Amino acid sequence: MTVQSAMYNLEGNQNRRDYLSANQAILPSLYFLLSLFYFTLAGIWLYLLYKKPLSVSRTHFIMLAVILLKACKLVFEAEVKYCIKRTGTGYGWDLWFSIFSILKVTTLIILIGQGWSLLKPYLQDKEKKVLLIVIPFQVVVANITQVFIDKTPLFSPYRVVCKQIVLLVDVICYCAVLLPIVWSIEKLREVAQTDEKAAVKLKKLTLFRQYYIMVICYIYFPRIMVYTLEATNTVYKYSWSSVLVGELDTLAFYVYTGYEFKPEADNLYFPIDDEEEEGDSEQLKL
Repeated sequence: MTVQSAMYNLEGNQNRRDYLSANQAILPSLYFLLSLFYFTLAGIWLYLLYKKPLSVSRTHFIMLAVILLKACKLVFEAEVKYCIKRTGTGYGWDLWFSIFSILKVTTLIILIGQGWSLLKPYLQDKEKKVLLIVIPFQVVVANITQVFIDKTPLFSPYRVVCKQIVLLVDVICYCAVLLPIVWSIEKLREVAQTDEKAAVKLKKLTLFRQYYIMVICYIYFPRIMVYTLEATNTVYKYSWSSVLVGELDTLAFYVYTGYEFKPEADNLYFPIDDEEEEGDSEQLKL
């Protein structure tokens, strides 16, 4: 015989079938609302690029692409959840969600490479070698371990061990990335008292260090909050709040990044030519 079974909740007075779990029923509306926020951010960013074309660089357009891809990814994620909610399957929308997820990750890698080109001129050779070893190592270990976590049963002890390994590797790698920047800052601080160009480089590296600390906070804050919410939230249907916290954290980080790297003629995050650097040195001396 052929047996077909289905698990669903009954929603509203009409008792419509809802194939999503009770803790995910609100996710389609949540993802769609967040996508509207990102489309609004993309519009504001495009307006800033239009208003100050002389200060626009390739980095600004890559940032715009990241925002748009994030918004599209959320739209398709909302559509996937909505189709599952009503029919029990994604109906092919999950393919588009995967495509935009891959495009977003690829664009982020390009953006990281662009950020490396901004930071590289202010580091010594030893610090560059440390970063070139640590960052790929962290990416490879994190991805391999994440694949193993996804394939491991939910309550397996190996799953807990893998998560602890990822956390330990992350902490070691973040410290290893931060240390070269701190070394360069300390060296430049000694030279800056006599060399005016070194003083300008010191100011740039200090900005990058502050931004990198914000990156660490952006990565670890949702992990801590999600773990806290999952541990303390006793009402199952409200466990979607951990998803909301993670998405709001990402949104806040995007806004902060846009504010720091906005197109301005005197934005110290971007490279400047020798004449402007001399002008900054004179201004710093005054």
